[in-house]
Amino acid sequence: NDSIAMKPSLFTPLLILCSFLCSLPLARPFCLSVAPSTPTRKLTPPTSRLLSSLPRATLYPPSDKDAMVVQCKNVVSRALEAGISRQIIRTPLPRSSSAKDLGKLYEASSESYDAILVPPDETWQGGIMQLYRACAPVATEILRGVANAAGGLPPRVNEDRSVDESGVDGVGLLMTECSSPSDDATCFVQPTQEVIGSIEQISAQAKDRLIMLMNPQWRDVDDALDTFSKQQNGFFGQFASFLGGKGATLRRLDELEYKVTYCFDGYVCKGGNVWLLKTFDEPWHVFAENDAGDDYIFVGIKEEGRPSYQDVDEMLTEKGITVKYARDIGMAPKL
Repeated sequence: NDSIAMKPSLFTPLLILCSFLCSLPLARPFCLSVAPSTPTRKLTPPTSRLLSSLPRATLYPPSDKDAMVVQCKNVVSRALEAGISRQIIRTPLPRSSSAKDLGKLYEASSESYDAILVPPDETWQGGIMQLYRACAPVATEILRGVANAAGGLPPRVNEDRSVDESGVDGVGLLMTECSSPSDDATCFVQPTQEVIGSIEQISAQAKDRLIMLMNPQWRDVDDALDTFSKQQNGFFGQFASFLGGKGATLRRLDELEYKVTYCFDGYVCKGGNVWLLKTFDEPWHVFAENDAGDDYIFVGIKEEGRPSYQDVDEMLTEKGITVKYARDIGMAPKL
């Protein structure tokens, strides 16, 4: 009888637990709330998800030299209307496609049907003077497109090479000759840091007239000397400027209110050509050149600051673009 009397007390906790569990809501248990959504989720490859989140391009690279000149002079004119009369522009230059390979040390004449756009880098076997002979005609076309001339005719453009004291530094000065001096425009072609004094002098004389610096010979990106030279105070800053750092030159141009209004630049990343494009009123746009070399693929935008090599490499990775040799041997799809 005692054992029978003890049984209800043994089952009491179990009965209480069962009553508690039965009182819980039966709907929305955790493990079941996720399961119904899993079969209906759209399985999108990572690359597609990243592409769908990319902003839309508001700029597009020009297809050839003529299109580049038109795009550049439109941007320069638009910047001038916005009150920017001191402008810096950077462009690739036309070179004969027959001389695109290293080891060919001659200069072939570049016609519009034959020329390709090439960044002004070490691949130009003729050096800085070959770059000047390619850059001056482009600068002349841009100047004629932005300067006002009587009767709608392009103005005459005069070349002054006296700013290049050595005669071999590839620096020149182009000036339009319009019917009204107030319509004249000036362009320093490939200026070096040594001609900053001439830039200051002509800028003071030109007042509100347009002055362009086309393809300055200092680089956009900074090396160690450039970084130290940007320190206005201190021995290291002055010494770095003396050794060629561009910090002091950039400060003097800032005082003159020079601004980059058009930049179209390119280099190689992951074995393929990439192009950076920026205007004064649009952020940096990054494009990858397709494997055929006849079109561009939009990669991304950077709002603040010029995209670094690492930035571009990350954009290409997010886009799903692999190294070029993998595409060449069939391990990855062609662009």
